[in-house]
Amino acid sequence: MKAIICTQYGGPELLQLAEISLPEIESDRVAIDVHYCGVNFPDTLIIQNKYQFKPPLPFSPGGEIAGIVTAVGSAVNNCKVGDRVMALCGWGGMAEQIMIKANSVFVIPDKINLLDASICMYSFGTAFHALNNKAALKEGQTVLVLGASGGVGSAAIQLAKLMGAKVIAAASSIEKLTYCQSLGADELINYTSENLKTRIKEITQNKGVDIIYDPIGGSLAVEALKSIAWNGQYLIIGFASGEIPQVPFNIPLLKGCNIQGVFWGAFAEKEPNANKQNFIKIIEWMIAGKLSQHIHQLYPLEDAPTAISDMIDRKIKGKAVIEIKAEKLADSIKINTNSSDTQLHENKLIIYGKEAIENHIGKSIGPGNWFTITQKMINDFAATTQDFQWVHIDEAKAAQHLPEGRTLAHGYLTMSLVSHLLTELFELKKVQSYYNYGFNKARFVSPVRVNDQIRLSATLNSIEKLSNGSVKLFLHCIIEIKGVEKPAYVAEIISVIN
Repeated sequence: MKAIICTQYGGPELLQLAEISLPEIESDRVAIDVHYCGVNFPDTLIIQNKYQFKPPLPFSPGGEIAGIVTAVGSAVNNCKVGDRVMALCGWGGMAEQIMIKANSVFVIPDKINLLDASICMYSFGTAFHALNNKAALKEGQTVLVLGASGGVGSAAIQLAKLMGAKVIAAASSIEKLTYCQSLGADELINYTSENLKTRIKEITQNKGVDIIYDPIGGSLAVEALKSIAWNGQYLIIGFASGEIPQVPFNIPLLKGCNIQGVFWGAFAEKEPNANKQNFIKIIEWMIAGKLSQHIHQLYPLEDAPTAISDMIDRKIKGKAVIEIKAEKLADSIKINTNSSDTQLHENKLIIYGKEAIENHIGKSIGPGNWFTITQKMINDFAATTQDFQWVHIDEAKAAQHLPEGRTLAHGYLTMSLVSHLLTELFELKKVQSYYNYGFNKARFVSPVRVNDQIRLSATLNSIEKLSNGSVKLFLHCIIEIKGVEKPAYVAEIISVIN
């Protein structure tokens, strides 16, 4: 079988694609044909011999997988040959097959596909353990998520919202924060251009945040800790920045706060019953359509080193996945948009693979949820484009001279939100990449003012198959303004799917 092999400690460039053999099955083991393997931050550490678990050389990275059982040991009674399963393996997952202890294998419910199952364990497991078992999150509390666009960060946003919290997402770029907002984040902080401590004070009216969820460490940790509320909880998830912060002990003393380490792998091993209860809840939310991981990109097995490199370079929003063998989806495991237990998907079209797009041409999607245009968005867009017209940014002058006395959003700001607004209506899975790159017949009909609410409806108009195997998709999009008869923006958006 083929596998990505680490033969010497170092960077991902040292990993090799090799032919290896699967060992003989033992009584407590399960053999699995691997279809998908999630990529996680521990993979970047384990190949450098910097992680808590240190497998002997040579080994394959990859700690969470999903696939089909091909053989079971004589003592195994929790799964059988042919079962669709997900498994926590720690390492060894970036391979065509794996042998793993049965107590780390979980049968997948019919309504969840292998791809989604392969990326729910590390991120959702870590985030729910942190917020539920460690912080005992209560409804109405405020959670600050650092590194919010990554796998464990984006999982924390979704789970905290489901648990009734107000979420402040902090990340390093506008693009990443826009993604965080699409997941439900209530407030956004760009810590490359804004002062973290000052913004937290503004957002919380000097009360501070109840829970800080920190997967990155580094220089921001102390500033975040200074912004914690009385009796707050600081959750140490990891050190993606590569820097372990040195915390002055007087800060937690003055704040009366707790600093807690979150080592989900050890929790899963030492408290398996509690971990099982967590996953029962996570699976319930996934089946109900309330919880899902954004897939940054599918990588073939031979490109696994690139996926790990992208993780190190912090290019990934959500999750990267290694696709070893694509799952042939049966009707029973496709999301049923008419089912009462997937009601959150009733306005969202989910398509598995670019080959299936043609079946949906002519289908209308939406409308989506209302989205509020804030002055901060308008100001940030002006700063990015260097377009500082007073009608956009001068609130005092607008109050005197503009109709309704409100500043106007730039037309191109409205247009740029199409990609974001589409994410809640339309999702492509099992594709290597999907991006919007152009538009036809664009018309700006009605002005969008500050504090206006807008939403998107769209129709899949047509496709064009390209010689390189890619597909162009043409979507007719309309952005409407709440309470206004004429739309704000109408255009045909051109997307490319690989």
